[in-house]
Amino acid sequence: QKFLCSNCHNILKKALQTLCGHRYCSACLTWIVRNNKNAICQKCKEEDPNTLGEESLLAEDRAFGDAAINKEISELRVHCVTPGCSWSGIMKDFEEHQSLCEYALIPCHTGCGHVVMRRKLADHLENGCVNNVTVCQQCQCSLASSECQELLPGCRGARLLLCPELLSSHSATTSLIFCQDGCCFSEVGCAFRGSKEKIQEHEKSAVGAHMLLLLQHMRHLQGSLCPKGFSPRPQLSLKSAGKSICELQMPAQPELDCFPASSVPEDQPVLQQLVREKVISELENKLHVFENIVAVLNKEVESSNLEILAFRRQSELDQNIIRALELKIAELHQCLMQKDAGLSSLHKSLLFSEQASYDGIFLWKITEVGRKLQDSVTGRTVSLYSPAFYTAKYGYKVCLRVYLNGDGTGKGTHMSLFFVVMKGDYDALLPWPFRHKVTFMLLDQNNREHIIDAFRPDLTSASFQRPVNEMNVASGCPLFLPLAKLQSPKHAYVREDTLFLKCIIE
Repeated sequence: QKFLCSNCHNILKKALQTLCGHRYCSACLTWIVRNNKNAICQKCKEEDPNTLGEESLLAEDRAFGDAAINKEISELRVHCVTPGCSWSGIMKDFEEHQSLCEYALIPCHTGCGHVVMRRKLADHLENGCVNNVTVCQQCQCSLASSECQELLPGCRGARLLLCPELLSSHSATTSLIFCQDGCCFSEVGCAFRGSKEKIQEHEKSAVGAHMLLLLQHMRHLQGSLCPKGFSPRPQLSLKSAGKSICELQMPAQPELDCFPASSVPEDQPVLQQLVREKVISELENKLHVFENIVAVLNKEVESSNLEILAFRRQSELDQNIIRALELKIAELHQCLMQKDAGLSSLHKSLLFSEQASYDGIFLWKITEVGRKLQDSVTGRTVSLYSPAFYTAKYGYKVCLRVYLNGDGTGKGTHMSLFFVVMKGDYDALLPWPFRHKVTFMLLDQNNREHIIDAFRPDLTSASFQRPVNEMNVASGCPLFLPLAKLQSPKHAYVREDTLFLKCIIE
């Protein structure tokens, strides 16, 4: 089903996929859009009419070429369904086969109205096409091949294509055709008929054929006059006898009387000449048929060239559409990145709002203590900052900083905990330096022995002056807790890889 067009239900040609996910032939989609205003995908209607949306609207600029399905279709195994044809192959070779299939039915290019197999087109043009024009070899008039008739060999001449008017002047007697009147050589077998002018032209042009007829007639006379076993004198040869009869029977015309008996060709050369004429006539007819076939092929080539040109234009249009879509995708991607950055900022703000404290008491939960301690040992993440909190609603903004592997004098032996004064929104209204007592607590999760340390700010230290940067230098307890005690099983400072630090500002 995925290889079928949603409109024509045939195999997809140049498949396009719409925003709703259905596929159409390129030509089908173009036809639907041009003939329907606000065209709706028919497949969407059939599947669920209640869920029709904007993506179901069909438009050429809202569809894109499905290269994957086109590649699958081009590699499908198919066979020709034309009766008598045994071709099989892959789909991308099928169109070429269609233009060459010998069993395909095609209309005759002459416009006669017949539809014939491609393999029988030549035979149709030669024998059955009424629009295939042939020239009569006697009267030179143009005739359809079906109107021409062939003179039978019994007419003692070459086989000629004659029009019905000329052939109807002959009467058939058994298998031979004889002329009723006309040529003066009709008594010896010439079958020509026509007007006086035609007869004169015929007598001038057919001297060789007439001589052959006279020779055949002389042989017949010689066989009937001479007794069996009698040999005529050498001087009474066929040539001399032919000359005598020619002088007696031919009319006194200068053109014919000037031919001496010695110019009469022998039997063999005349027969060869007639055979050549016959072969030439047949070749001319075949040449005419082949010219017609070539004309058909030329038309098919021209049609193919037009299709190729159309495909190239469509390809250029597709490329332009693809480039426009790529630009649009780049713009959307940029917009999406901006929105992601905005969402990240909002998420941080929301997280800060959820964790912020405004009463000077802050509880900090640190998870994955083992991994973070190892990161601190290796130097990957030396310290951790807590979320910011406030001494009051509009008070000082502060946070905690912890070194799980220690800092300064406690590095590698103790956990160090520091207090950081940060730049706040209301610093201009607050008294400086910061002078409130700070108490640190590491909570024992068994509620037995909490670790408590406190200090009062050094009013001369820069750590407690009004912040100039985002935060001041941290100050606090570098020897807050020995690491051995932090990890001791006697205490529950770390449980389930989590510890809790508490800060109280008086």
